[in-house]
Amino acid sequence: MLKAGPVWALGAMSGTSLDGVDAGLVHTDGVQIFDFGRHGYRAFSEAERGVLRRALGCWPDAPGVEEAAELVETAHAELLSQFSEAELVGFHGQTLAHDPQGLQGPRRTHQAGNGTVLAEVLGRPVVWDFRTMDVDMGGQGAPLVPFFHFACAKWAGLSAPVVFLNLGGVGNVTWVDPRAPGPEAPGAVLAFDTGPANAPINDLIAARQGGSCDEGGALALSGQVDDALVDRFLSHPYFLKIPPKSLDRNDFREILKFVDDLPDADAAATLTACAAAAVARGAEHFPSPPAAVYVAGGGRLNAALMVELARRMACPVAPIEDIGLNGDMLEAQAFAYLAVRVARGLPTSGPSTTGVAALVGGGKVSRPG
Repeated sequence: MLKAGPVWALGAMSGTSLDGVDAGLVHTDGVQIFDFGRHGYRAFSEAERGVLRRALGCWPDAPGVEEAAELVETAHAELLSQFSEAELVGFHGQTLAHDPQGLQGPRRTHQAGNGTVLAEVLGRPVVWDFRTMDVDMGGQGAPLVPFFHFACAKWAGLSAPVVFLNLGGVGNVTWVDPRAPGPEAPGAVLAFDTGPANAPINDLIAARQGGSCDEGGALALSGQVDDALVDRFLSHPYFLKIPPKSLDRNDFREILKFVDDLPDADAAATLTACAAAAVARGAEHFPSPPAAVYVAGGGRLNAALMVELARRMACPVAPIEDIGLNGDMLEAQAFAYLAVRVARGLPTSGPSTTGVAALVGGGKVSRPG
């Protein structure tokens, strides 16, 4: 049983960019954020990224999935064991496949890693499997962080609608009105995946140059955007869907074929422009114009991507550090916050975030022993 009042919860996230595991502490009662604690990072080696890449798109029992799950559990245990002050752990796991529409069979989502194993290793309760219940009840299972974004807007003292934009492998936005009484209130939040972000850029760099990313956007900044290809990209039917809506990392895999004939720099510039254009197209769905867009995730460190966003958006675009938050750790911290909500029976998603028919408190709680 979790004690009453605020607790120190530890959240962990290994995202679709496949760079590594983030972990961060949050002092919260599941409603209000009181403080942020220390954080850490455990990078995946190139060999480990290879194990995860081979399992992408795979469902449980497929070849390579067990190896990927063991890697995810081991990497998380190495990092999370360094945070002895945590009273509760939120473990997202590594998303390998996500098909909430049932395009490949039954509607489902798959995050590698078992929270029961981590609870035994860490000797603390672990909240995990955050997405399955939402999908089972008809939701998209993503994005899951909007209720946390609402709490962050309150913590930062914001008083007008703003947008939190996370640029990981996939881009996702949360439009937040911090004047609402809570994230569950009508009109408080709207969230959805915008489209591919870093994933195709990273895959391009890996395939052509053997690296893991376009560091700082240097390659894209040296290239020219092919606007015709960006327009072709924006004709994808995903952009016609009304949110909430979500994506799998590989849903836009064909985008790499668009740039096959372009030199490396032009290909990187065009994929970067596509990521920004997807966000701008998503802005058409915001309930009202935001005062600003605050960017988290690795994409905010890509100067070319930030330039493209500023050029395409009708409001200021800034890194989330401008309001005192940590853009590297925000998603990990979100799962600390969500873990407390699950443990206290509070909802973690709803109709305006994942499209689920009613407020849902997804997640399993595993206790040691």
